[in-house]
Amino acid sequence: MEYLLPTLREKREVDSLIRDTIDKVLVLRFGLSSDSVCLQLDDVLYKSAKDVSRFATVALVDVDSPEIQVYLKYFDITFVPSTIFFFNAHHMKMDSGSADHTKWIGTFQKKQDFVDVVEAIYRGAMKGKLIVSCPLPPERIPKFELLYKNV
Repeated sequence: MEYLLPTLREKREVDSLIRDTIDKVLVLRFGLSSDSVCLQLDDVLYKSAKDVSRFATVALVDVDSPEIQVYLKYFDITFVPSTIFFFNAHHMKMDSGSADHTKWIGTFQKKQDFVDVVEAIYRGAMKGKLIVSCPLPPERIPKFELLYKNV
């Protein structure tokens, strides 16, 4: 799917897109073009891109790129795919019931799930919120366990 959605491989491209996307939700998928789960998410993102185009921009970020490693450390991206949302250069967070509100880890089960999440983030951002509640039922939210070393 990377040939259908814009793929960013350089830090300046990501910085520019975050800075220049105004009054729209910016959806950045951090992942690998060779990973099957990333490809599944890319398919959902591609199918949804037209539906959310009035209030969102979708782009893929290749985590294999050496310049992107700074974002992996900053956003603590250890699982791929991880999807991060921005609005007017502000990092948007979503309370999905997991321990990590900063990103969506994993894929969306259906196209409508993604559309609902982006719409909830857009509506919250337009009201000045930086964190929104996840509109999906708990059974459709990917589950993962955070493991901490030396705790």
